[in-house]
Order: sequence, then C-alpha cells, then structure tokens
Amino acid sequence: MVNALEVLKKFDAYPKTLEDFRIKTFSGGTITVISSIVMILLFTSEIRDYLTPGIEEQLFVDTSKTNKLKINVDFVFPRVSCDYLSLDAQDVSGAQHIDIEHNVFKRRLDLDGKPIAEPVKHEIGEQDANATTVASDKKEEEVTTPKCGSCYGAETETHKCCNTCEEVKHLYMKKGWKFVPSTIEQCRGEQFSLTEQKALKEGCQIYGYLEVNRVGGSFHIAPGRSFSINHVHVHDVQPYSSSDFNMTHTVRHLSFGRNVPGRTDPMDGVVGVAEKGSEMFNYYVKIVPTIFARLDGSTFVTNQFSVTRHSKVVSAFFGDGSGMPGVFFSYELAPMMVKYSEKQKSLGHFLSNLCAIIGGVFTVSGLLDKFIYASGNILQQKTELGKD
Repeated sequence: MVNALEVLKKFDAYPKTLEDFRIKTFSGGTITVISSIVMILLFTSEIRDYLTPGIEEQLFVDTSKTNKLKINVDFVFPRVSCDYLSLDAQDVSGAQHIDIEHNVFKRRLDLDGKPIAEPVKHEIGEQDANATTVASDKKEEEVTTPKCGSCYGAETETHKCCNTCEEVKHLYMKKGWKFVPSTIEQCRGEQFSLTEQKALKEGCQIYGYLEVNRVGGSFHIAPGRSFSINHVHVHDVQPYSSSDFNMTHTVRHLSFGRNVPGRTDPMDGVVGVAEKGSEMFNYYVKIVPTIFARLDGSTFVTNQFSVTRHSKVVSAFFGDGSGMPGVFFSYELAPMMVKYSEKQKSLGHFLSNLCAIIGGVFTVSGLLDKFIYASGNILQQKTELGKD
C-alpha cells in the first residue's frame, strides 16, 4: 500500500515548494491583486452572458393567415392646419379604405409646435365638418344672392338652385369639373372662412393607428379634402393652389404591427423639409413579417421594415408639375418571414469558459510575475558588478 502511494506521488503535476524557499515580492502582490480583479470582472461578464438567452434566427416562407395589418403613425406638420390635412389609404387593388377599423387623432399646433386644443378623432376618408361649413364663418356683410342662383350647368334633378359659393363648388366636385371661384358670381366678394384663414397659420399632429388588409398598398397625408370621382382619388385645395402648401414634416414614429418596447424603427425622427415650392415626399417601405419566440413558449408577432426615400418639387414654377404635395407611403410585404427564437445556453459551455478564465488569467499573471522578477534580478546583478 505504501509503495502504491509512493508511485502515485510521481504523477503529481503540482509539486509543492517548501515554505522556506518561497519569495514574496511587492510586484508579485500587485499582479495578484490585479489578476483577481480581472477574474472577478470576467466572471461577472460570463455569468451575465450565460443568463441572457441566445437568439437563433430562422427564415421561412410566410404562410400566416392574418388578414389585417396595423400601421402605427405619429406625424407632425408644422405649416399646415389639421382642417386642411387628409389621411387616406388604399390597397393594391385600388379599393379605398374608408370603413376600416382604425383610431387616428388630429391635434392642432401653433407655428412653434405647441398644442392649441385637445386632439380630435379623424375618420379616414371623412370630410371634416369645419372644412365643409363655410356659411357660419362668413363676414357679417354677406353678398345678396338671388333666390335661385345659377349652378352654371352643374345642377341636378334634386339640386337645381345654387345660392352660395359652397353649393356651386359641391356640384362641380360631383361633376368632376374644375372649380374656379373667380368665375362664379356667388363667390365674388366672399372672404375666406375661418377654416381657410388658418390653413397656413397652424400646424398639426396626426397620430394613432389604422388597420388595413394584409396586402401591399399605400397611404398618404395630403392637403385638401379628399374624395373620389369615377374611381379617381383627388384632393380639393380650393381656394388655395397646391404650391401654397409647405409639406415639411417630422415622422415621430412609424411602425407596422405590434410595437416592440425599446426598439427604434427606421423612420423614427426622420424629418422631411420642403425647400422649394410644394414638395412631394415618397417613402417606399419593404415589410418583413417577424416572430419572436420566448423561452416560456409565448410568441410575439410584429414586422420589421426598410425604407427608401425620394422627394420632388411639384410646383409649376420649380418642378415637373406632375403629382401633388403631400407625404406618400407605399408598402409591400415580403413573402418570407423571420423567426427569432430564444435559446438557453449550455451549462457545460458556461463551466468551460469559467475554467478557461481561471487558467488563462493565472498563467498570464504567473508569466508576467516571472518576467518582472527575473528582470529585477538581472538589473540588481549588473548594479552590483558596476559597484565592484
């Protein structure tokens, strides 16, 4: 038994130095303290990394059957009033989304960006009551009109008389005719309504969300009341012209699907500045459906997206004249879906890293201590030789 123990001692890879032959130095103590601190920091980092789940990414064909896409919006227009801004949406088939479920609000702002009044809910495709009410805002001195004024050829069987400028304008819109107030007797001498007067003297914040069909489509925010004539979507900016509207804007937030806390989307904080005349801003959005699968088995479905920006001047004096001022978003859904899955990291890998930290730091600090100790001895010997 004693011989077996003696043989086993020969395999000891950690021979012990006698206490009398151990030399403790100031540099050795300093290196020991520093290496201990480094070990503790690396331990903490490794534990934190182990407790943080790993992310596994997968890409596959999107076969989900969700039929609605939620669009979260928050835009600020500092130079156009809420009464003269319209939010409209349509899908790739050209069908306008008027009766879709949504929750969009408008908040009036002054030219410094401060709120003037409480936000008002806005129905997509709905004409604002303030924008259609003109007679109540007129000057006290109203122009006397005949009992049955002319509609200038736009009269219908149910509406044969036009006693106000607004009535003529309404029938012209139905006919799809161009309305020129200066040629209409009922419009001569009329002052701008209060709504029209503040059109360029206020700002507006449009925020909330809208739900559309889960197919490619577009939505836009443009000045003037929107309506459809023979399936053509148009905006009426009367009595102004398109070049009067400055569509400078700030995109405070834009996302598709559920918001992810702490995540910044590509469009957040983007500012579009209209430098010449009226400008048309186009944003082309590519949406990628995304699923986050957590460790507890729950899933979180949302969308990631990328954006390409383009703008052009549409004023007759500066640009090519085609298009209209406004902010236009065209979006397309990718046929692929990305899935991010949380995975628990291996305990064996964690323990291996801890051992590597201990062995690595201990070895490096030992080599450094030997180098310093040997260098000190060499310098000391040279000093003693010099004295001799």
